[in-house]
Amino acid sequence: MSEKAAGLTHIGASGEAHMVDVSGKQETSREALAEGSVVMKAETLEAILAGNAKKGDVLATARIAGIMAAKKTHDLIPLCHPLALSKVVVDIEPDHELPGLRVMARVRVTGQTGVEMEALTAASVACLTIYDMAKALDKGMVLDGIRLLEKTGGKSGDWRVAEN
Repeated sequence: MSEKAAGLTHIGASGEAHMVDVSGKQETSREALAEGSVVMKAETLEAILAGNAKKGDVLATARIAGIMAAKKTHDLIPLCHPLALSKVVVDIEPDHELPGLRVMARVRVTGQTGVEMEALTAASVACLTIYDMAKALDKGMVLDGIRLLEKTGGKSGDWRVAEN
């Protein structure tokens, strides 16, 4: 086994992938915040904000998609535990300087494992949904900056992305 794999909890002694056993871990309150953005033409952003996308309400649909994605993360990402999430919030705000939309996804659980993947999945799928809903207006949109901003709780403690 390589030195790099030695610190990975999803890799066994002989290199096989496995789901981590969290049964011995303490249940704690855990939260994660992730972000992403969709960069688009200014006129595409204005059309979305005016409600002029052919497929309907882009922002509402993307919020719902992000929430649903957080709840289904274990079905999408191998080795993720199914979690009884207690809160999922997906906020989408226009940013005229991009121009585009900024997505923030906050996920909370009281459990034995964290919700970083759920927050990242929520942000990612919300961004993908924005693209899908508005691609008739602008096929050149770019999904950008999908990343974890912070996480709290659990054995490893709190973490926050370093400011640039």
